[in-house]
Formats: sequence, C-alpha cells, structure tokens
Amino acid sequence: MQVVGNLEKMRSFNEKPVQYYLPVGEESIHLNPFIGKHIKILYAGNIHCTHCGRKTKKSFNQGYCYPCSQRLAACDICIVRPEKCHYDNGTCREPEWAQAHCMQPHFVYLSNTSGIKVGITRQSQIPTRWIDQGASQALAIYKTRTRFQVGLLEMVIKQHMADKTNWQRMLKGEPEAIDLVQHRDFLFNEIAAEVAEIDMRFGGDQIFQVEEDLTVIDFPVERYPQKVSSLSLDKTDLVEGILEGIKGQYLIFDTGVINVRKFTGYEIQLEA
Repeated sequence: MQVVGNLEKMRSFNEKPVQYYLPVGEESIHLNPFIGKHIKILYAGNIHCTHCGRKTKKSFNQGYCYPCSQRLAACDICIVRPEKCHYDNGTCREPEWAQAHCMQPHFVYLSNTSGIKVGITRQSQIPTRWIDQGASQALAIYKTRTRFQVGLLEMVIKQHMADKTNWQRMLKGEPEAIDLVQHRDFLFNEIAAEVAEIDMRFGGDQIFQVEEDLTVIDFPVERYPQKVSSLSLDKTDLVEGILEGIKGQYLIFDTGVINVRKFTGYEIQLEA
C-alpha cells in the first residue's frame, strides 16, 4: 500500500482494543491491521495549513500557518488556558466559533495516563480526548455550562493533583490501576466551598457533580519500548520500522515513537 497526502491527527473508536485510522490526504488508513508490519513515512518537505491550505515553512499550533495562528479563535491562548477566556469582554477573535465550541457543556475529568491527572474536555469530545491522551482509565466528575467555567474549576483541582502527562512514562506500558472514584469523592468534599463560590459567580446552577461509570481504554500495543526514543519529521525525511503499537496519538515503532498530531499538515508518503 502507498498513499500520498497531508497528515491529520489519528481518528479513533473506543472498541477493545481502540481502532485507529490515519487520515492521509483523501484516504483514511485503518492502522490496526498493520501492527506487526513494516511501515515507512516519507516526508515530502511541504507543510500546508489545515485551515487555509497555504504552504508554510513552519507549522504553528499543530497544523496552522502563522497568519491563521494569529487570527483564529482555535489558536488563542484561552484554548490551552480556558481560565483566560475573554469572550465576555467582547474581544473574542471569532464569537460565532466560540458559541459553537466554548459556550457549550464541558467536563472536568480524572484520568490515568502516566498516573492520575485532571483534565477538561468538551462534552462532544468524550471519549476521544481520553484516547488522544493515552488514558487507560477516565472518569468525568464535574459538568459546567461553558469552557470558561470549567477552566476556573480546573485551576482549583490542580492544587490537589497534576494536570500533565509524563508522555515517556505513558508510552512505556500500562500504568497501575487507580481508584478514580475514591479520588473523585475526595475532591467532592475537599473543594465543595470553592466550587460553590465559582458557581454563584455565574448565578448558580452552572456547575454539577457527575457520577458516571468509569471508562477503561484498551490500546492496541503488542510491545512497549523499554526506552522511549522520539522520532521527528523535522529532523529526518524518513521514519520507518515495525509498527508495534498505537497509544494516544503516538505510533510506536521498534525504532522509536512519533507523535502524529505534532505533524498535522505535513505532506507525506505512507508505505505499508
């Protein structure tokens, strides 16, 4: 098989194991059948903005040209720091986009990636967000009406647990199971007053506790690396090896690992 086109982040379906599809140009390649087989990714030297399509020498915000990165609301600082939302100040880059993406229900969740962490996601991105982060377990614990509110709530919870994943550790194997329900119940009691304060700031009935079932995710990995070596299309035109597994947005080869999402918009030739 040989396919040419621009990369996009992998799409996934939470089956047992997760089923992964890699968009390359107009094609969507089902990757699971290629685990255990040799794959080549040849970088053609071209990068195209995923929004406007223009050719760019460097990719910004995982797939955008510089002008789009400065103009689009999807590239604003409040996307990674939602507590900095400035929609109510009338300075949002794209108010209509914000209505569709930010003024929508969001969740605070606990997950087990390289250990326990807190994160946030839009309701429509469950469980995709958890799969993309390489979480083996995940549990929604709070629901808010907007992204700004969920950002404020996350800041409170970050005082009690990490919000980052050690990606090298995540790729070395499955973490030990964690009782996320126990941690959820601890937070419900520990931060109740602070949650109520944020809720009343917006008039009440904006933040809700969630008691849902634990989600367990099974990734298609035949063998985890003992030592994680990162592969980059910015450093070499050719990435190849035996595909030993897929976790998060990483392809795990016997030669190293590559974060597919990082190279969104890169023109490649895929051979498998």
